[in-house]
Amino acid sequence: MATGGTSALEWALARAVATLGSDGFPRIFASFLRQCAPFDNFIVLAYKGEGQPAALYREFTDPVVFHAMESEYLTAAYLLDPFHKAHLEQIPRGLYRLLDLAPDQFKRSSYYQAYYQKTTLIDEIAALGYSATGCTLTACLGTDVSSGRYFSRKAISTLRRYEPVIIALMERHWESISLDGRTPAADETNMLERLIDIAAHRRHVKLSRRQAQVALLILQGHSSPSIGLILGISPHTVKVFRKQLYAKCAVSSQVELFAMMMPLMAEASDADVLAG
Repeated sequence: MATGGTSALEWALARAVATLGSDGFPRIFASFLRQCAPFDNFIVLAYKGEGQPAALYREFTDPVVFHAMESEYLTAAYLLDPFHKAHLEQIPRGLYRLLDLAPDQFKRSSYYQAYYQKTTLIDEIAALGYSATGCTLTACLGTDVSSGRYFSRKAISTLRRYEPVIIALMERHWESISLDGRTPAADETNMLERLIDIAAHRRHVKLSRRQAQVALLILQGHSSPSIGLILGISPHTVKVFRKQLYAKCAVSSQVELFAMMMPLMAEASDADVLAG
């Protein structure tokens, strides 16, 4: 309870500072964030290189939001996630709304429809920081069907006001986090090579590097013009690669491509962990 003119939010912050480094910090940290912006679910994830991320802490109102976390997201779906892409690109520390980072056709992508819609997430904001061990940390606040609402302007404004504090707390508490077995590489070169190799061995589909790149970008939710900008080619050339890709994979839609690629991506991701 707030006393002497001190707000509940300030007391929550004080408790978070006092518990830094202890086992109780994540729960107190979440309580502080809830004072800033009431949420339905909360998760802290750590990424390193291309390897499978680790879930460090989570809270939820309805468990359905994290129902497929282990079985889908942490095994392969993370490779298509905007926050994972932000990690690979090592974007500046800060607060980011999911849809501000997402590709132009994210909500039309099979990844969104097969995974995100199943989580019932409505809105998501992440505080992104970096540990001393080279991991990317994301503390994700979400709203879902539990409340059926988006974050309010007031909530976002409060988060922005405490942004440096939120990130400093997160980085300090998890500064020594270690994800053994994850490669430190922060690009997609190794993943593409493994994906191409696994597609050839498991499905007898011989993809070129460009076709594999286009496949991942399609599944992430990029349109042909967006893919063209990323790869430095024309939208027409993207459509040619897309046609070749679908023909090689013997699929006729993004849904079928997603269904074919997900098991291959999961195997490529496992190879990354074991390679460490």
